Amino acid sequence: MGKKYQEPGLILVYTGNGKGKTTAAVGQAVRALGSGIKVAFGQFLKRDGQAGEQLILKSLLGNDFLASGHGFYRDEKDRGRHRSGVLDLLAWVQDRLDQDYQLIVLDEAVYALNMGLLEKEELTRIMDRSSSQGTSLVLTGRNVPQWLLERADTVSDILETKHHFQKNISARKGIEY
Repeated sequence: MGKKYQEPGLILVYTGNGKGKTTAAVGQAVRALGSGIKVAFGQFLKRDGQAGEQLILKSLLGNDFLASGHGFYRDEKDRGRHRSGVLDLLAWVQDRLDQDYQLIVLDEAVYALNMGLLEKEELTRIMDRSSSQGTSLVLTGRNVPQWLLERADTVSDILETKHHFQKNISARKGIEY
């Protein structure tokens, strides 16, 4: 079992319809790393090699970065494959909770939760354990359920005021992914 810290871990949520939830989580991880904090960063739905942040996170974190997803989940017939990726990430998180981590980022956890790929009980177990051993937890995704809003210590709602998609400008490498 990992080192117990004097203060309980915090639960921080980055949500909202605006662009920048993952970017905020990456910034939080970089800030923590720069402060000498041991960090793990997992992505639920993104497949490895899908997004620009993954290369830099791998170089900074090595095995403490995992993108276990299979890309966009659009078809119910793919549920088993996507659920398998969630289970892989959950096992990876449990392994990190057995060690001395002070910050664990679970990018797209709220999406996985809302899709039924991640169960409320599974996320609650991680939150309980991380809090009790002083490991802060960052969760990202839109449409946070009320129970999670109430449980979180910090919730940042990233609003979309204007987006270039509204001008039919497509996603760009290094900006959206």
